[in-house]
Formats: sequence, C-alpha cells, structure tokens
Amino acid sequence: MEKSEKSIGKPTKISYRTCPLCEATCGLEIHTQEEKVVHIKGDKLDPFSKGYLCPKGYSVKELHSDPDRVLKPMIRNGEKWQEVSWEDAFSEVRRGLRSAIEEYGKNAVAVYLGNPSVHNLGSMLYVPNFLRALGSRSIFSASTLDQIPKQLSSEIMFGSDANLPIPDIDHTNYLLMIGANPLASNGSLMTAPNMRERLKALKERGGKLVVIDPVRTITAKQADEHYFIRPGTDALFLFGLIYTLFEEGLVNLGKLVDYINGLDEIKNLSEDFAPEIVSVKCGIPEDTIRRIARELASSPQAIAYGRMGTCTQPFGTMNSWLVDVVNVLTGNLDHPGGVMFPNPATRRASSKRVRSLRHNRFQSRVRKIPEVLGEIPVACLAEEMETPGEGQIKALVSIAGNPALSAPNSKHLQSALEKVDFMVSIDCYLNETSRYANVLLPVPSPLERSHYDITFYNLAIRNIAHYSKPVFDLPAEQLDEWQILLHLAEAVGEEKMEGDIVSKLDELAIYELIKHEIKNPNSPIYEQNAMEINAMLMDRKGPERLLDFYLRVGPYGEHFGKNPDGLSLTILEKHPHGMDLGALQPRIPEILQTPSGKIELAAPILTKDVERLRQTLDSKDNTILLVGRRDLRSNNSWLHNLPVLVKGEDRCKLMIHSSDAESFGLLQGDKALVKSRTGKIEVPVEITDDIMPGTVSLPHGWGHNLSGTRLGVASQHDGVNVNLLTDEQLIDPISGNAVLNGVPIIIEKVS
Repeated sequence: MEKSEKSIGKPTKISYRTCPLCEATCGLEIHTQEEKVVHIKGDKLDPFSKGYLCPKGYSVKELHSDPDRVLKPMIRNGEKWQEVSWEDAFSEVRRGLRSAIEEYGKNAVAVYLGNPSVHNLGSMLYVPNFLRALGSRSIFSASTLDQIPKQLSSEIMFGSDANLPIPDIDHTNYLLMIGANPLASNGSLMTAPNMRERLKALKERGGKLVVIDPVRTITAKQADEHYFIRPGTDALFLFGLIYTLFEEGLVNLGKLVDYINGLDEIKNLSEDFAPEIVSVKCGIPEDTIRRIARELASSPQAIAYGRMGTCTQPFGTMNSWLVDVVNVLTGNLDHPGGVMFPNPATRRASSKRVRSLRHNRFQSRVRKIPEVLGEIPVACLAEEMETPGEGQIKALVSIAGNPALSAPNSKHLQSALEKVDFMVSIDCYLNETSRYANVLLPVPSPLERSHYDITFYNLAIRNIAHYSKPVFDLPAEQLDEWQILLHLAEAVGEEKMEGDIVSKLDELAIYELIKHEIKNPNSPIYEQNAMEINAMLMDRKGPERLLDFYLRVGPYGEHFGKNPDGLSLTILEKHPHGMDLGALQPRIPEILQTPSGKIELAAPILTKDVERLRQTLDSKDNTILLVGRRDLRSNNSWLHNLPVLVKGEDRCKLMIHSSDAESFGLLQGDKALVKSRTGKIEVPVEITDDIMPGTVSLPHGWGHNLSGTRLGVASQHDGVNVNLLTDEQLIDPISGNAVLNGVPIIIEKVS
C-alpha cells in the first residue's frame, strides 16, 4: 500500500465488505488507520465484482467522515434543534406517536421507507417488527416511485413479488433493453457489478445489444442499435412485438408449455396492435419492430429487459407484464441466457403453494387508490395528510427517506409536512425532509455496522453470499438502526416496557421466527423443537442472529445439523471476499405460487387495462414531455453532500434536442423556464441530439436550496428539483406508481 507521510508509523488495517450504496454490491477493500479511512479500492478477490468499483464506492470514505452527519439525537423546538439523550428522544417519540394513536387511531400514524433502508441489513430485518407493532395501514415507500409495477406484475404472473425474473446477462446472446441505463444505475432489479464489462463480453461473444430509450444514454451509446421511443408508448412497442410473434408463427413456449394460462387471450389482445399501427405512436419503424421480434425468437438465448423508464409511466404495470410475456413467448423465461429466478442463500421454503393477490385489499382514504403489496402509493401521501376526516394522517415516521425531494409535486408534500402534528425521522442528515421532524434519530456510518445484501441477492445475476463485519466499532453513544427500530416498536405499544427493551424484543423476534418456521412442512426444520433451535443461535444477537437463522434454513444451509457441510454465518465469516454459490438455474414450477400453479399470462387485472391502451391509438399529442435520468456519480438525493460525487461540471441541466431548442429560441448555456400543472423551475439548457425531439430530460434528486437543512456541500451544488414539475395526480392506475417519465410541460426562454 502506498503510504503518505501522515500514515508512516501507524498500523494499517485492511477490511473487506460490500459497498452499501447501490444494487451492484461491489466488493470494497478498505484501508484504515485507527478510526480513519485512508484508502478504498475494489476487492479483486470478490468473486462477483472482481475488483470493479464505481465512484460511489470511493465516496464511502467521505460519507463516514462527513462533518454534516448527525451524531446525536435531536429535538426541534421551532426552528432550533437541541441535542438530547437517547432516553429523552425516545420519551418524546413515545409521547408524540402515542398521542396520535390514542386520539385518532393507528392509521393516523404513517411510515415512509426510503431507498437507503434496502441497503441496510438492520433495517431490512427489523422494520417489519416496528410495522407489526404499529399496525397502521398508512405505509408508504420509495417503491411506488420506482419498481412496484414490476413487483406487482410478478405477484400476478408468478404468485409472489419475491420472484422477479432476472436477466442471465453473462450467458445471453441478445439483449433488448427498454428504458434502462445500467452503465449509470449499475443495474436495477438486476444486481450485476461492472455492467460495462458484461455488455462488452456480450458483444465479444457475438451477441447483440439493442436499446430502446428516448435518450441516447451512456448505455445506448454502447449498443449495436439504439432507437428513440416516444415516452409512455413502450406498451405499444411491446404489443407490436407480441403481434409479430403470433402472426409469423414465432411463438415457442419450450418447456413452459404445460405451465401457461392465457396464451390465446394474449394473442387476441395483440390483434389491435400491429407494428404498422403502433409505429406511428411510438416512433419506431414497423420494419424494425418486426425484425426485433424475429431476432428475439431466433436467438437461442435472448432477453427482454425493462426498467425505470418502463415503470414510472402511465402504463408501468402493463409494460412490466408485457416484457415477461415477450420472454415467455420466445422461450426465454426460466431459460439459461434468458431471464431466470435467483435462488438466494437466505431464501426460506414456501409455506404454501397458493398465495392470494396482495392488491386492493383496502384503498387510500381520499382518492380510493388501491393498496399494492401492503403499501399506499406515495402519490397519495400529501392529500392523506391534508384532507380532514377519519383516518387523516397526523403523525409520520420517516426512515432513511427524503420524499420532500423525491415525491411527485414535492412542493405540495412539503406544505403537508409543515402541518403534520408530529414527525420522527431516522436519518444521518438534516435534509429537506428531516428538517420537518420533531425528533431526529441519527444512524451510524455504514462502516460502523455489519452488512449483507439480503434484498439484492434476490435480484442477482449469480447466486452470491457476502457478509461484511463492521470496519469500526459502534461508538459508545450510538445506537444501530435495528436497536432504534425496536425502541420505536416499544414506543407505539400501549404498555411502556421496563428494563432492557432491545434485548427483550430481540429475543421475541427470533423466537417468533423459529416458531413460524417449524410449522412449515416444506422447511428443513419442520416440527423440530423451537427451544433447541433457539439455543443454537444464542451466541449471537440482533441482525447477525437473524441472518444466521436465514442462512441455516436456506437452500444451501446446514439446516441446524441435518446438512453438516451446509452454509451458516460462521462459514460465511470465513470467506471475507464472499462466496459464489453458482449460476442461476431453472426453477419453474418450484417458484410458482399462483392459485392455478401456472404462469398467468392474461390475468383479468392486467387484461382489463388494455382498453385504456387502445384509446391512446386515436389520441393526438404534440406536447413536450419531460423524462428523468440517472448519473453514475449520483444516487437519488442522499449522496450530494459528498465532494467526490458532486465535483466537476454541473450535471443538473435540461437536455433538449437542437430542433426544439431552435423553436424556443434557446442557445447553449441559456436558461429555460419549464412549467407544468404543479410548478415551474428555471434551469440551464444542454442542447444535444442525444435526446428525441419533443422530449426533454432532467436528473432527479437535486434541489438542495431549501432552508433549515445542514448540507454544506449539497447546498453549494443545489441544482433544481424536477419533482416540482411532476404531478401526484398522474399515476399508473393499477399499481399507483408515480408517473415520473412522460410529464407534459411547457418551455419558455428566460430573458
């Protein structure tokens, strides 16, 4: 290791862990001296990332030492914040939340779960304990700003949102990518580090990459072919492919032929969407649509993959559904080199074959928007706070979230947050959302907690397991997230607990988990003694104990002695670089949990929405449409306070095609006034032919110019908030997902 003068004479410790900042789960090699990070690089021995690291990985060093990170609990009095003890903070939390529950009921307390929660082992394992203790229906998360259409379509088609088809990208020969930019996002619902090299390898083995996107993204520039598409018309394009597959006799179900329901209905639905009809609306030539369909059908291993751009639009659920219909019809679902179902190390055995659909079991109070997978869409949050009546949200718990920037019509939500009676924020920053909190509960640095990507290994292109010990000890005055969440679970209960609350609730959590597992006939510990199982886990506590349990009952586990050579946390700890558990393997019919035990290609909840799509064929729309975009050095709103990620040229600019710029009288460097139904912003323009005429693009996550925050770096790189323009009234009606792409806008030149 290279040593600076300051490092000479000080012992250097090297730690290995996975990066906790995005889906790619890259391995980090972290060099530290005492309590200071001196160097971070990619872990070359990580079997998944093999030394690759993007700029976000390096930023973990700055995140750990960021002077703006909140280190002690704080209570707000007016506009002033005061540091308090944890005891005083939790007393105030209990007072505020219990007051709301006792006066208005449990549904008056809402919870918002932000994106960073998914990258945190403690949060993923202990948020459910808090939510069960609270018992509120008012649950919101960043999922309905992103991927819930894909989760819902998987729930409908395969019986569970835990079974998402993932591209087997390392073995494919043809990749059709729609509304995705993995070279910027590092993969999305596709955990795959170093996507650049994986796409390069695809082309080197003679494969082909085709990208469909209204922006010629960094990924599109690496493609063999790229086609602009009018935002919001992806479903028309997909139906054009499906029509061609049927018309030309290209449908090949392969081994799935006995596991399909609804094939004839799909054929009938596609008959109104011939390529020559949909081409006019989506902007892709009909001959190209037909050729892509033929190439998907003729390739021995092919993938249709859609992501953020396909989900965050008015037909988000339909797009997610049709992508997998294409994969089924071409024989590429559950097929090596196609899309596959991972078998993660923490997967528990299915307890029953049939699951009821988790959709529309209840509705939002104001607009009657259906519940989806246990959540109410974020697009409903502001109105649920502001509209009087039974069930009005009076209190909010925000966990690692910043909806004041990320939610549609964020100015409306900001106004609603000002009026809520009581708010708790669990966060490391005083940001645009946590500034409204009455109590701010700080969380540790990512390097002060253990890590295991329990969510993203469910989405990985290989079966991977990697546990990371904390790099630094948790400071004596700091609580970990899981401990905070257990304190919150106690705070919402009727009876105040005495003594060691965390230990009592943690013991209850693991014992209830064991009791549930041993009742499952498909579990490897079915009908075993719960006390004996619990005794084998007593040397651990908290997330490590729960993780150890999941690994031991998982598909590779040692099954508490029944499979002595199997996996446990003890074994995983002996592999600091992680373990490669193998390539994805076919898993149908094992994963199917629909009532029929088959893949539901034409469920009524999906097919009924096709009439809405048909109606767009007759509509005329010359409106300028706004879409978002990602950047490799950005991750929503929560990493903009790190100098290494915001340095350089301003990235918060409005991309506009040269022909549109000319029509509005805009020159490079000018400012444009952009208006929508919900608001207006002024933003510098970037004139480029890398965007489709009639479409403009702004990145999301910016707008750090609000008062009351403590974000010294971000406030100097504030940018503009695109969600002042997005509209909470525009949603995908099936999933309730916000429409963040294809937003109608008006543009004027700023004098």
